Amino acid sequence: MDQSDFVINFTILLGAALVGGMIAHRLRQPVILGYLVVGVAIGPHALGLVDDLVLIQAAATMGVALLMLTLGLEVSFAQLRQVGKVGLWGGIAQILITFALGLIVGSALFKWPLSEAVLFGLVISLSSTMVCLKILMERGEMDSMHGRIMIAVLILQDISVILMMVAMPILGDTGQNLPLALAMATGKAILFVGIAIVLGVWVLPWLMGTVGGVRSRELFLLTVLVLGLGAALGTQVLGLSAVFGAFLIGMVLRETRFAHQALAEITPLRDIFAALFFVSLGMLLDPKFVADYWWLVATTVAAIVFIKFLIVFGIVRFFGYAGGVALLAGAGLFQIGEFSFILAQGGVDAGIMSAQSYSLIIASAIITMLLTPLAMTLASRLYTKLPLAPRGRKPETRGVSRLPMAEPIEAVNQVVIAGFGRVGNSIAQGLQDAGISYTVIEIDPEIISELRCGGTACLYGDASNLHVLSKVALTEAKVLAVTFPDPLAVLTTVKSALAINPKLKIVARVHRSREAKLLKNLGVVGLISPEYEASLEFVTRILTASGWGKAHIEQALAAMGQDHRIAEFGPDEEE
Repeated sequence: MDQSDFVINFTILLGAALVGGMIAHRLRQPVILGYLVVGVAIGPHALGLVDDLVLIQAAATMGVALLMLTLGLEVSFAQLRQVGKVGLWGGIAQILITFALGLIVGSALFKWPLSEAVLFGLVISLSSTMVCLKILMERGEMDSMHGRIMIAVLILQDISVILMMVAMPILGDTGQNLPLALAMATGKAILFVGIAIVLGVWVLPWLMGTVGGVRSRELFLLTVLVLGLGAALGTQVLGLSAVFGAFLIGMVLRETRFAHQALAEITPLRDIFAALFFVSLGMLLDPKFVADYWWLVATTVAAIVFIKFLIVFGIVRFFGYAGGVALLAGAGLFQIGEFSFILAQGGVDAGIMSAQSYSLIIASAIITMLLTPLAMTLASRLYTKLPLAPRGRKPETRGVSRLPMAEPIEAVNQVVIAGFGRVGNSIAQGLQDAGISYTVIEIDPEIISELRCGGTACLYGDASNLHVLSKVALTEAKVLAVTFPDPLAVLTTVKSALAINPKLKIVARVHRSREAKLLKNLGVVGLISPEYEASLEFVTRILTASGWGKAHIEQALAAMGQDHRIAEFGPDEEE
């Protein structure tokens, strides 16, 4: 393939991603849907505008590696610990149970040989990190409870790919010793982790400081890119999963002082290759195969969605989380993951999986990916109509043995704080300094345990649940402060609170204009945008440093506030 053909194909891929993303955005759908659909249209099985499989594979690999690098930069061990045992033991249980049921379905329903049924179980046990992260980012739910659970489970799945790839030759009857192969893979993983820790403590700070010292953004970006892709290549050379290396080096970089700049520089490049990844996935789908074997594809998709949704929902509920959290987690994780393609291709190469079964996996994976954004939207609408109170087992955490979930709080406090993250904590400190009593509602059991040890009035439960809110005497409270970063949780909490006390004054956190309009129409008296409030403080300090007087600063801030209200609610909705 000559250089001109490469440029043409790459340009077509980027142009197709742009067109598909714009159409999906105009239709108010996640851009992932647009990428996948347009990929099907331009692929070798449809219009055939791009048929270079090497280019397609390279774009997909870059997208996965860069996404895992940025995920490592964004996710800390502290965030993973927030979900407690459901992230570790729940993730392991999800993989094992899904694998077992997939094996049964492959053997009993499709009548496949044992090795092919085993591979099918491994394939469907994985979910798509790319799809889930893009959806959570677009919905602003990365820091929500279901978002943190999904991310923890996805990370565990990606790490498990290492062992699955090791087991692949065993399924192909190569005569390899499985215990020895697993021991070698574990040893390689430990070796790589040790090397990464050594680099993170002694080498990376010096390297990043040296590159940062020359004040060249290009060199800084190249350094981050080389580290991420180099780590992915290193683990691949060792026979491990490339995503493991990229993710691990991202977490190592996060512990340095250069983490925020690295994330800012790499994110645009990541988004471009992520778009190419989804387009390349769509290109793998053969519409003719789907049309010819539609009944088989429909049966497979239904089996995968049913099995994975019920398993994830049941596990999250088993660990004591609310029904709404379990519903959203189940709806977000029922698709087949991108690394399932790698497993399936490896199965074809090893003679384990037939070409027809491979096409079936490809079609089922892409269809489940297409269904995921729609399922998340539907789950959001059902969120307020289900019994959301945590029940069954309480969420298990370190040092927390028992947490009553719905016991009424006797004392009537002036303010109820829904959510006790960084914002809620600051609010509580301010109220305490002002001598105003308050009650906290929080779904994180560790936080509740700490509050109780400090003598703070608090209630464990999901504040968006009508039953939980009824236990904090909202009819007597003066103000409810809703501090969640999750827009859906804010909206449902406000609706539930107003159902109990229509005259309650509510101050809510908001990020996007769409939610701001809805909350304003519901009667929320105060909408707080952390980004906007921070910008006001920035402007105040900048103007003060520039020598402006107090009166002129107040005029500038008033004009800024007027522009903000018009931008948020429109000129006809000003008060």
